[in-house]
Amino acid sequence: MTPRVRVKICGLTRAADVHACAEAGADAIGLNCFAGSPRYVPPVRLRELAAATPPFVTPVLLFVNARREQVLSALAQVPHALLQFHGDEDEAFCASFARPYVRAVSMAHEGALLDCEQTFPSAVAMLADTPAVGYGGSGSVFDWAQVPVVSSRSKPLVLAGGLTAENVAAAIATTRPYAVDVSSGVECGVKGVKDPQRVCRFIAAVRAATTESQQA
Repeated sequence: MTPRVRVKICGLTRAADVHACAEAGADAIGLNCFAGSPRYVPPVRLRELAAATPPFVTPVLLFVNARREQVLSALAQVPHALLQFHGDEDEAFCASFARPYVRAVSMAHEGALLDCEQTFPSAVAMLADTPAVGYGGSGSVFDWAQVPVVSSRSKPLVLAGGLTAENVAAAIATTRPYAVDVSSGVECGVKGVKDPQRVCRFIAAVRAATTESQQA
């Protein structure tokens, strides 16, 4: 049986969107702690958004080249969070917080994912994303053929990069991820503001794709 594909909605900035994503069936919500992002959530608001997250929905804190004290400060607000690193952090830094973490991989070439698995053995998962100028997601799709087959991967795969309700089924069929990660693909046109209907359509498309895989 094909495992259920998990869904992470990233870049949330409002408690109302956290509630809507959880109601729609999201497994995780991403809070961006990178001040250079238009979806940045300042430390004083992290606790508020975490409090809006119901049980069994995982909050994920996203960092880009943050100082150690910044990560610790965010964890003080959301102590049960999963960490996600998108910058130039090395393996020792990522592992030093004694918390599960996801390592983002810029899919610039075919071997990028497996190389990153070797470099970050302590990561709980790899997040494959489209190469972008600077750091963070680009909102565009990369070539899914660059993702190695499941049998050659040693870590769960989180697929990101330009996903929408219209293309996520093809993405799942091609890459067989553990989870998918969406941000701009479920927004209303304003960065950091999610459209509840788009969120519902996206999650429904993921669930339908998993069901189709099980029946194939």
